[in-house]
Amino acid sequence: MKIDWKRKLTSRKFWAAVVGFVTALMIGFGYAESTAAEVTSIIMAGATLIAYIIGEGIVDASSPSEKDEEK
Repeated sequence: MKIDWKRKLTSRKFWAAVVGFVTALMIGFGYAESTAAEVTSIIMAGATLIAYIIGEGIVDASSPSEKDEEK
């Protein structure tokens, strides 16, 4: 089974699962809740950026290029 990474990295469910897993691990290992909240914020900010970049790439790839319009 091949993983569709574009779809996975743009999925909000995937990032929610990552955040839940990392937060639970941090609390389990005794990190302060404020530290876990900071890490959660960093993960979600990164996820937003990744989803935006991939989404824009998909839109750009599906739109006609300038060369196609000249024909």
